[in-house]
Amino acid sequence: MTKRLVIKVTAGADAPERCSQAFTVAAVAAASGVEVSLWLTGESSWFALPGRAAEFELPHAAPLPDLIDGIMAGGRITLCTQCAARRDITESDVIDGVRIAGAQVFVQETMADGVQALVY
Repeated sequence: MTKRLVIKVTAGADAPERCSQAFTVAAVAAASGVEVSLWLTGESSWFALPGRAAEFELPHAAPLPDLIDGIMAGGRITLCTQCAARRDITESDVIDGVRIAGAQVFVQETMADGVQALVY
């Protein structure tokens, strides 16, 4: 059975440690061969835009762009539909490979066999 992990991150620059923890766990899991699905919601939604992750700083933390690259190499990043709409973000705005999807897809992913889910 494939190991799968779904992580929903709600924090962005407003709660940098929580944000960094979510991206770090997702990147480490992906590097370990776990199938990762990282969901960007709330303030983390901004990291779906090109260049925004490079603006994020947290002492003693891995750079967010590197973590995103690691996640994308072994998993998927999804931006919440409603969160995108509230910020006027469209599919043409996001980093290549980031999809926009809603609650129905999130529920499908988290309810699948063998899935562990975390919320940050």
